[in-house]
Amino acid sequence: MAKREITPDWQEKLMKLDQQSLADQESFMQSIAQKLGRPRVIDKPAHPFQGASDSWKAFEWTPEERVANFTANFQAAGGHVVKVASMEEAKTTITELVETLSVKRIIHQDQAELHSLELAEALPEVDLAVWNTDEDTNWKASAANADLGIVLADYAAAYTGSLTVLSSKEKGRSVSLLPGALIVLLPIERLKTRLGEILAPIDLIARKDLPAGIHFISGPSRSADIENDLTIGVHGPGIVHVLLIG
Repeated sequence: MAKREITPDWQEKLMKLDQQSLADQESFMQSIAQKLGRPRVIDKPAHPFQGASDSWKAFEWTPEERVANFTANFQAAGGHVVKVASMEEAKTTITELVETLSVKRIIHQDQAELHSLELAEALPEVDLAVWNTDEDTNWKASAANADLGIVLADYAAAYTGSLTVLSSKEKGRSVSLLPGALIVLLPIERLKTRLGEILAPIDLIARKDLPAGIHFISGPSRSADIENDLTIGVHGPGIVHVLLIG
């Protein structure tokens, strides 16, 4: 299509329409200001503060308060929290949950802490896979077919009851997203008071060193339609257990 030339007459008409539109807009805003009984505000509001206040940045709970508040907030969102003393106790809890949930297939991330659980030996009747350890396997399909995913949390925020899981080649997002149930191991020293304590250090990481993904998990997957009908487990695990270790 040939480009249409704007003649001087049309240019003048367009300028008049633009000026009329601005005049109408100003008249409309002046009318609102007059009805509110105050002058028309034309200056940008000042924003002397940016980000969280210093008082909020200094806010910190005791370890006992962090555990209590994280547990309450995570359970309020439909999740489960169990405090265990050690990785050995975590292993025992996992085996009990596997039996309770009738789990047949497990997938966990390729991390030393999870390998140390030796779940293959503890659960010989279960098909256990480790994320991304075989280049010929379709790992997303494997995670989707798993009944249970097991991951190790990088951080957690007590104030919001949120877990933070960073992605990498060994820590696929699919492990925490696709199985029907999820167990998250959370060492107690990784439990912070505020989300800002977790995000501030991440913000300092050079772009080339950033993780593939930063994921926040605050309980089971919750979805609601426009009529506010809530459904659990549509876009992620419907059952989420946190084993708080320490």
